[in-house]
Amino acid sequence: MLSFRRQAVTRNSKRGICVATDPSYGRRDFVKDSVRSVARATQEFCSLRDAATAPDLPPVRYDWLRPPGAVEDARFMERCTRCGDCIKACPPGAILAHSRDGTPVIFADRSPCLLCDDFPCIAACSVEALLPVEVVGHVRMGLAAVSHRLCTAGHGCHACVSKCPTSALAMDPDSLRLVIESDTCVGCGMCEAVCKTVNDQVAIRITPARQLARID
Repeated sequence: MLSFRRQAVTRNSKRGICVATDPSYGRRDFVKDSVRSVARATQEFCSLRDAATAPDLPPVRYDWLRPPGAVEDARFMERCTRCGDCIKACPPGAILAHSRDGTPVIFADRSPCLLCDDFPCIAACSVEALLPVEVVGHVRMGLAAVSHRLCTAGHGCHACVSKCPTSALAMDPDSLRLVIESDTCVGCGMCEAVCKTVNDQVAIRITPARQLARID
C-alpha cells in the first residue's frame, strides 16, 4: 500500500477515475481531518437533538390586567421598579410578575382580583405606580364583555351574576341574556374566573383598561 506522501495519483476502484492528490498530504493530515469531521458531525447532531427535546415554552400572554389603582400604562412602566412589593402584599396571590418584563399583572382566569377592603397592594407601592382609590367603584382594571353565543345564562346559569362584587352583571328577563353595566364594572375578573369553573367554554372575558383606551 502506497504511503500518503508518495501517492500522487489514486484510482477509484468503483468508477475507474484517476484522482490527483497532494503528494505532501500525509497520514497525520488525514487523521486530523477525520477528527475534525467527526467533531463537526457530533456538534450538529447534538444541536438537532437539543432542538428536538427542548420543552415547549408557554406563549406570552397579553390579556393581563394591572393591579387596582394602576396609572395609565405608559406612566406605569416609567414608575414601576419591579420591586415586587405589591405582589408580596396581595393576600390571595392574584398579582404575579409577568414573564416578559417582571411587571405586576393579574390573569383573571387564574386568580381574579378580590378587591380587598384596604387594597394592601396599593399601600405597598412607594413609587405611585398604584394610586389610592376612594371607593371600590373607582377601580378600573378593565371591562367585562360577554359572548352570547357561548353564554349559558339562557339555560339557567347565573354563576357570574351572583359572584360579581359590584353588581355590574344582571339578567335581562325579556331576552334571557346577560347584561353588563359598564359604569359599575371594575374589571376585577371574578366573572371570567367563575365562568371558567362552571362552563366548558368561557363566555365572559375582561378587556384590559389599556386596550379600552386604544379603542376610545
